[in-house]
Amino acid sequence: MTSLALFVIVLGLAALGWLMARARAIAFRRAAGAERAHSLPNYHGWYVALWAAVPALLFLAVWTPVSGNLVTEQVMTSPAAATLPPFEMQRAAILREAREIAEGDRPGGFNPQSSELAPVYRSALGHYRTIGAVVALLLAFAGGAFAFSRVSPHFRARTKVERLVMAGLLAASTIAILTTAGIIASLLFESIRFFSLVNPIEFLFGTHWSPQIAIRADQAGSSGGFGAIPLFWGTIFIGAIIAMLVAIPLGLMSAIYLTQYARPAVRRWMKPMLEMLAGVPTVVYGYFAALTVAPLIRDFGKAIGVASATSESALAAGLVMGIMIIPFVSSMADDSITAVPQAMRDGSLAMGATTSETIRKVIVPAALPGIVGGVLLAVSRAIGETMIVVMAAGLAANLTANPFASVTTVTTQIVQLLTGDQEFDSAKTLAAFALGLVLFIVTLLLNIVALRVVKKYREAYE
Repeated sequence: MTSLALFVIVLGLAALGWLMARARAIAFRRAAGAERAHSLPNYHGWYVALWAAVPALLFLAVWTPVSGNLVTEQVMTSPAAATLPPFEMQRAAILREAREIAEGDRPGGFNPQSSELAPVYRSALGHYRTIGAVVALLLAFAGGAFAFSRVSPHFRARTKVERLVMAGLLAASTIAILTTAGIIASLLFESIRFFSLVNPIEFLFGTHWSPQIAIRADQAGSSGGFGAIPLFWGTIFIGAIIAMLVAIPLGLMSAIYLTQYARPAVRRWMKPMLEMLAGVPTVVYGYFAALTVAPLIRDFGKAIGVASATSESALAAGLVMGIMIIPFVSSMADDSITAVPQAMRDGSLAMGATTSETIRKVIVPAALPGIVGGVLLAVSRAIGETMIVVMAAGLAANLTANPFASVTTVTTQIVQLLTGDQEFDSAKTLAAFALGLVLFIVTLLLNIVALRVVKKYREAYE
């Protein structure tokens, strides 16, 4: 019996338990009167269904990977496995073919040994799947029977179900928190390994980035360089300067127009169209930047006498990234402006101020904390962008303020460092984790500041 079939059977038993418990609850409610029953029939049904499904499904979630290892161990102890090659990758390929043959996913393997191992695999799979199915069905029956025996007029099924649901929500939150902690721990662990090979001061304040480690001392480029200042500058230059110079004014002005000047009919179709920009995949923005904007920027640079203008420039990537961020800034500013009390607007107009004066001197200052919070969140979004930079800004780690020159960012270098077959004990590969740690800290600080600003704004007008 496959895992999918067993999963369906367990859910079927849970559904049967739900129907039986609900029918029993309806029967005693009719007999004793609705006022004497603590919970509605549906809660009794859900109580039995949860007891029938949850323990069995939890067991299957644990048993599936465990049984896979047990099957492999049993196959490896068989006489047919004694002739397997010692090379791990080749042995794993033969075992994978044997398992696929045993499960009926392929008629035969490229290696004759996989066909010899297939019957052993089939026998081991059947053995452990039978054990898993029996235990899971017993758990489903036992759980359902226990819960069904408790169904009575005075049983607090609603309270029990709500506690189980609350436990599920708590488990989901705990998994999310533990996942975040695991990501941070992995970054810290690998970063510490990197800083044991490279001086942290050289990494944080060095201006030469060339993470090429030579095999021999006399090889070209053997000196290497892990000064990340050019990467930090490229990230700030593209994501926090050029992109924000585009996104902030256009996003803020579009929000002011939509909230203060646009008629309701215009706002209804214009706002969704603007927000559609946020749903465009970043790779499409990358194509737009590389094929349309970058050549225009290069031709413009040549026309005004910039000899170093190339088809890969910080200006092209920053402009397109700014366009991508416009809906984000506009949406946050729109919410902030809309939340300004109507009394403040009416009071300003009643004092004789024009609409533009009211916007400049009353609405925007009142909404400024929310707007600033939105801008900070947009900056943290921009500095994490990778695809546009890869396709339009290039990979050169230049410490320059020339917008027509090619620069690179932290995220782009992380992708480059981890692409291909790399050894995870070299400084070149470990540098990606150190860069990721710095990026994580910067983004976290920006989000904390932005959320504190937004919280302060919300407290002012709720």
